Amino acid sequence: MTQPQFAVDLTNCDREPIHQLGTIQSFGFLLALSGDWLIKRASANIGDVLGVAAEDILGTPVADHIAESTIHALRNRLTMLRGEDAVERVFDLPLREGGEPYDFALHMIGDTVILEGEPTGDAQHTDTASAIRAMMARLDLTGELTAFYREGARQVRALTGFDRVMIYRFDRDGSGIVVAESAKAGIGSFLDLRYPSSDIPQQARQLYLRNPFRIIVDVEDTPVPIVPQVDETGTPLDLSLSVTRSVSPIHIEYLRNMGVGASMSISIIVEGKLWGLFACHHYSAKRPTFQRRSIAELFGQMFALKLESRERAAMAKYEQDARAISDRLLAAVASDSTLLEQPEWLGQMLSKTVPCDGIAIWNDGRVAHSGITPPPEALPDIVRRLNAMAAGRVYATDHLAGILPRAQDYVDQASGLLAIPISRTPRDYVLLFRQERIRSVTWAGDPHKPAEYGPNGPRLTPRKSFEAWSEEVRGRSQPFTNAELRVAEMLRVSLIEVVLRMSDEAQEERARAAERQELLIAELNHRVRNILSLIRGLVRQSRDGTTDLPAYINLLEGRIEALARAHDQITQDHWAPAPIRNLLRTEAAAYLHGKADRLRVEGPLALFRPQAFSTLALVIHELITNSAKYGALSDNGEITVTIEIDNVGDCLIHWRELGGPAVQPPTRQGFGSTIIQRSIPYDLGGKAEVRYPLTGLEADFCVPARYIVSGGEDMPHIIPAEIDDSKPETTKAPALNGTALLVEDSLIIAMDVEDILTRLGVDHVIVASSVPQALDAIETQSIDFGLLDINLGTETSLPIADALLDRKVPFVFASGYGEQFNAPAQHADVRILQKPYTAANIASILKVLLDA
Repeated sequence: MTQPQFAVDLTNCDREPIHQLGTIQSFGFLLALSGDWLIKRASANIGDVLGVAAEDILGTPVADHIAESTIHALRNRLTMLRGEDAVERVFDLPLREGGEPYDFALHMIGDTVILEGEPTGDAQHTDTASAIRAMMARLDLTGELTAFYREGARQVRALTGFDRVMIYRFDRDGSGIVVAESAKAGIGSFLDLRYPSSDIPQQARQLYLRNPFRIIVDVEDTPVPIVPQVDETGTPLDLSLSVTRSVSPIHIEYLRNMGVGASMSISIIVEGKLWGLFACHHYSAKRPTFQRRSIAELFGQMFALKLESRERAAMAKYEQDARAISDRLLAAVASDSTLLEQPEWLGQMLSKTVPCDGIAIWNDGRVAHSGITPPPEALPDIVRRLNAMAAGRVYATDHLAGILPRAQDYVDQASGLLAIPISRTPRDYVLLFRQERIRSVTWAGDPHKPAEYGPNGPRLTPRKSFEAWSEEVRGRSQPFTNAELRVAEMLRVSLIEVVLRMSDEAQEERARAAERQELLIAELNHRVRNILSLIRGLVRQSRDGTTDLPAYINLLEGRIEALARAHDQITQDHWAPAPIRNLLRTEAAAYLHGKADRLRVEGPLALFRPQAFSTLALVIHELITNSAKYGALSDNGEITVTIEIDNVGDCLIHWRELGGPAVQPPTRQGFGSTIIQRSIPYDLGGKAEVRYPLTGLEADFCVPARYIVSGGEDMPHIIPAEIDDSKPETTKAPALNGTALLVEDSLIIAMDVEDILTRLGVDHVIVASSVPQALDAIETQSIDFGLLDINLGTETSLPIADALLDRKVPFVFASGYGEQFNAPAQHADVRILQKPYTAANIASILKVLLDA
């Protein structure tokens, strides 16, 4: 039976079906078995092994030809296969009862069991665990990678006995270089020689990943065909995982040209990719025992793990240093996005992690560049080429002219390019350039394979010379390393987040924000209309023909301010329920004159929902105002407010005045009395009752349970005197002094807050409207505390907060929508002052801050 021919020419060298050649090497045999262990195919030499011709053995049970004990062991081992590319090995089993021992390999191709065997040979019964342990111990003693490679090659040669063992590392362009070698004396050295990518075709590289071990026992061997060549569907047997698979005639010719008689390779796979090979050469036929080959394969896997660990440790250190620089870069860009348009600054930052000779920034069709770069008019060409091929990914090349022929015009300025996309549509880029680096490369012979008429017909014939052949490389830069590409990818992701507003996502976010804004405006419009209607009602109902204009204005202002104070209290905690004690405290503060014991609150800490809180604000304002004019607070009397929660959850509020002037029932029903008696029943569905005994006004209110959130225990509570925001002369707070930094981007608001701080006793107020102004003030002046508006239009005050934190200067944030602000971890404990600013809330929060 003749070996099948496959015509190989210049167009299909990389497509030669080396896994389906239909033959095996003669040092072993092969059987293809069905699921019930009937023989489907056999190598033509099976008759030499089992005494039955290949054509006659087909369709018979394998148990008729191989020892029962061996079949039992093989079946058991078959159950241990894990993964589609797994191969199991069994050593030193008799082929026939009482016959010579064989070593076997088992794997599955679809539903077919592939069984291969070869004579055990000189059995040496090596202790695999001890051998590997000793080999790895020697590896661990090495320091730098060069010594690590060298020791790995030496260990494999000592184990297998090959004349030469090399470690061959692949580069990104597919070529490879010999980085370590262990060879017997007198056969020369291949160390540091480079081999072109065409020496190892793509399909061979794929097989090196699937089947990490390969041996060619004798290049002069006559291949043994498989019977039948194809199955009933016309498909040849897939020998990808076969131990005995024969060799492509092109590769045999290649080895003959090198003078090699036998070879072996062990794949070095790092992070799932083919890093390189242990390449073993012998200058005559050579077949190490299957057991030793298996130990060598296991060593190769352990070597790859050790190598991966060393490379990761080195890369981790580099990436850690790079991340620290990257974090500083991103923090600066996050606070000032215009830095992305400054190539000098950006190049200085990036060159510390990814060395380059020049940098260009392409942003929305605009170009900024620094250092040694292509001419500005060439950058649109580069960007268009990137848009057509990079698809939003980091892209690097050390040969720019290879993808853009016109780049040859400026090859001395920019031969290498690293492109970092920082948006999607239109694509913007940060482009790093490296200059041409002219260097000499030593090849193992002329790397340019000539097409000629060879032994296998007119096609790409392997070169015959492997002597050192030097080539001067021009038009290329220093390549960008994998670690540099990883850092570039990290920067890409982070920069895209920072410049989101420059990308499509920013437009979508603006659309969503506009939709949210429309909903917010609709809700705000509804609330404003209600407030305006309420104020209009207050204006009309407060009119009284017997009251002069100043008194009417004061009366109206008081009622509106009561609503404003109630609104401040319920929005201070994100529109959450608030305690009635706060209402009583703020309303009574102006009338207590430092005598805190004149108003007492007893009972549990009941919280009222916002709707009820606003209603109660008007009621309590009218009660306090009437008491100040006609009741207990107009004299030396006192007020006691008792709060109860009844058995159905309703809140009962009892108002009692004592010690004031004798009380007389009103002769007419004014608007204030109407609010007291009708607001709670009308707005809340509750109850209100007012009585006028001579000893003092008594009022009882019932607020339904649906408006109440109860909490706390029964306890008397004395309402202290508070700062009255309406009276400037009372707002002096001696604890507040020194120099304050006020950061506020609205001039009118800044002037108002500056005036409040001055009235509170601050000696000097520095006003800044932007981050640079504030940072300059921090650098040049002594500051005692800061009041920072979070949102400054196009930026935030976080960099200012960082600077104050570094100098241990206390500060607070201010915000009109603080519930939406998530402070960074370092500022998580900073207090937030809810806008609008008032003397009371500024004094309160700053006093707590400075006391702490």
